[in-house]
Amino acid sequence: MVRLWRLLALLLVLPMAAQAQSHCRLALLLALDVSSSVDAAEYALQRDGTAAALMSPAVKRAILEGGGGSVALGVYEWSGRRQSTVILDWTVLRGEADIAAAADRLRGAQRSYTRFPTALGFALGFGATMLERAPVCERQVIDVSGDGITNDGFGPDLAYKHFPFDGVTVNGLTVLGADPGVRDHYEFFVLKGPGAFIETSDGYEGFREAMERKLLREIAVRILGSVE
Repeated sequence: MVRLWRLLALLLVLPMAAQAQSHCRLALLLALDVSSSVDAAEYALQRDGTAAALMSPAVKRAILEGGGGSVALGVYEWSGRRQSTVILDWTVLRGEADIAAAADRLRGAQRSYTRFPTALGFALGFGATMLERAPVCERQVIDVSGDGITNDGFGPDLAYKHFPFDGVTVNGLTVLGADPGVRDHYEFFVLKGPGAFIETSDGYEGFREAMERKLLREIAVRILGSVE
């Protein structure tokens, strides 16, 4: 009889464990600025800082021990109207090996463009279309990093009007130094969705720390506004 109860308990637990493993709580899409205002040294600080933030113990704990399912990650670079390039396609982060592989992919990326302006509307439209083929997750977040304001093509408002952004939160990581208006531009035109926020880096030297703070907020926090 005891063996029978153990068998029944196991049969009940296995489907629940499989369901928890397959469930995704967050599809997170990082958008990195490679416009002409970002020089080679700054690009390296941004790219390697993102990889290092992913590998920080706190971020790894948030991804793997946050509960309620896995995290899916994608990364693309953006600049001008048609200069958006995927450097990490959708990857489900189920273990430390997945996180390490994603960080290695970022560190090994070659910069896609160097001489194009800042087309935030086009960059956001690209992100929305990339989210359409993301794993099915509870939340969808685009995390846009940049050091300048829109100076090419249409603005974020038209991207939000003409691309599929229902249920998508857009956060910003503004890098101070190149353009004094960058933070206000992100605050008034880029942020979207309940709980959307800006993290700020004082130059690219602080990018890794700012990205780590941002990832922790995005991964660990559940948005109450979506319930309201």
